[in-house]
Amino acid sequence: MAEPVEWGPDGTPRSARFDDIYRTASGGLQQARHVFLQGCGLPQAWAGKPQWRILETGFGLGLNFLAAWQAWRDDPQRPRMLHFVSIEAYPVGREDILRSAEAHPELQPLARELARQWWGLVPGFHRMSFEGGQVLLTLCVGDVHDMLREQAFRADAVLLDGFEPKRNGAMWELPTLKAIARLCRRGTAVATWTVAGEVRRDLAQCGFVVEKVEGLPPKRECLRGVYDPAWETKGPVDEASVTRSHCVVIGAGLAGAAVAAALARRGWEVEVLDAAARPASGASSLPAGLLAPHQSPDDNLLSRLSRAGVRATLQELAALLPQGDAWQRSGVLEMRLGDERAPPALGDELLPWTRVVAGGNWWHEAAGWARPSALVQAWLQTPGITRRMGARVRSLERDGDAWRVLGDAQVPQAQLAGTRHSGTPLARSPLVIVTAAFDSGPLLGGRITLHPVRGQVSWSHEGEPGISQPVNGNGHFVPRVPVEGRMAWLTGSTYGRGDTDRGERAEDHRANLERLRTLLPDTARALSPVFERGAVHAWAGVRCASSDRRPLVGLVEDGLAVSTAMGSRGLTFAWLCAELLAARLHGEPLPVERKLAGALDVARQFRQG
Repeated sequence: MAEPVEWGPDGTPRSARFDDIYRTASGGLQQARHVFLQGCGLPQAWAGKPQWRILETGFGLGLNFLAAWQAWRDDPQRPRMLHFVSIEAYPVGREDILRSAEAHPELQPLARELARQWWGLVPGFHRMSFEGGQVLLTLCVGDVHDMLREQAFRADAVLLDGFEPKRNGAMWELPTLKAIARLCRRGTAVATWTVAGEVRRDLAQCGFVVEKVEGLPPKRECLRGVYDPAWETKGPVDEASVTRSHCVVIGAGLAGAAVAAALARRGWEVEVLDAAARPASGASSLPAGLLAPHQSPDDNLLSRLSRAGVRATLQELAALLPQGDAWQRSGVLEMRLGDERAPPALGDELLPWTRVVAGGNWWHEAAGWARPSALVQAWLQTPGITRRMGARVRSLERDGDAWRVLGDAQVPQAQLAGTRHSGTPLARSPLVIVTAAFDSGPLLGGRITLHPVRGQVSWSHEGEPGISQPVNGNGHFVPRVPVEGRMAWLTGSTYGRGDTDRGERAEDHRANLERLRTLLPDTARALSPVFERGAVHAWAGVRCASSDRRPLVGLVEDGLAVSTAMGSRGLTFAWLCAELLAARLHGEPLPVERKLAGALDVARQFRQG
């Protein structure tokens, strides 16, 4: 009796689909190099470029990406940044990525690095970072039409991959090719292994000039060409809006250090100015913060943004800091406190992110705690960054094609109270990025609206919490983090809208204890004596938020940008916003869908105003 046929989500028999994949894996590297890389003139075409952007329609086993990555590594004339954007409706498993490289020893280390980041691939964009952030893979999981609409860059090369046109027509139909053409600049290279007549005709109709060239067995020919339409092209901006040179970042907290590092990796000389005596002296001085996705049953905007931010920050932490002292991917238990709704229905790929556990609570696997100051220091050590502390910026003035930064250096704030002056010149630069938390509003002339939010965290070295993992819900509790050389627990935080006082308050300690009684009654009982005898310490800081509680990032005007309003989610959003700003400045692929990027764009405040 014949076995029943298991149909794949793309409408093909699953056995046939994976038989095809593995049958071609051994020869896939040769095809990747000959058809796709050589077909697009690589590596010669990218020599000496600051960046190179590849768009692929069908990730498959990832051999095209691995081949491009290896070619980048081996080329002394490689571009500083390699972007590889790939659309894949149904990603293979991690074991398939590793299996595809078994026949290619030179690819195995790269495949293992890729496999380590190959998790939680729910629908949407997933940014994976390699080579110190200079090789960036953006895997776009979803329907090819939907994912193409979410792009906002022009590709330097296009790899048309996927199954045979007769088995996956959507990948090759005319509307898809038109959408790809809209993401091309004049001269964009294109390559594909298919020579089907309808594909050649449709490519020509979309503005591609292609030719058949010698292929590899079992296919005797393949196609390669360029985008060179007979009409004027429209679409996303092709080049960077600014030239890489010198820039000034105002603020040395999480937001500022992230922006400085992102730009330094792209070749900028970055000068960081801050009024404090040392970095991470404001809200980023929190002893430890939680890093966890905000999941919602309807998978709302914040849920999708927070997953992107958590993934990005976890990659940075793993690349820059050892686990244990500065951070820990410990997981976080979210107490639902009577909310019986389930996590979003995103299938098994959500499980590496979040799953339901006892009591209907949610366990966030991709989560943990981190010391913000350690991450700030690591980012500020990126080559190309200098920092000047004790430099209080008072105002910004346009000076021709640059900006003058005016203020005071090494002047105590008490001496400036009640004075009105713009200060002396501190720096001049064609690009200034304001990341000064609540002070960002005045520096930008009131063009953005920010709201101060005071928070106080209670912590102590004393007492035994009785639990081992961090918990959030109504507030949060972190049972074991190193503070001042010893292990401590932390709980909080209060949330005082409109409050800018940084002093310790006894009533806030009481409020944190009451919140802990709701969140973890047994832990609260165990730690109550510590509160009662005054053995708890306080961290108090002022965060800032926008009206809709989402960060504000982007260009305010030519040469002037902002990244601020992280609220209580600086660990989640600082690096994502920095990469988003860098992508906008350099005409790069976005780290999130265009719709999500728009939800963070500072321009939304201008539209509302």
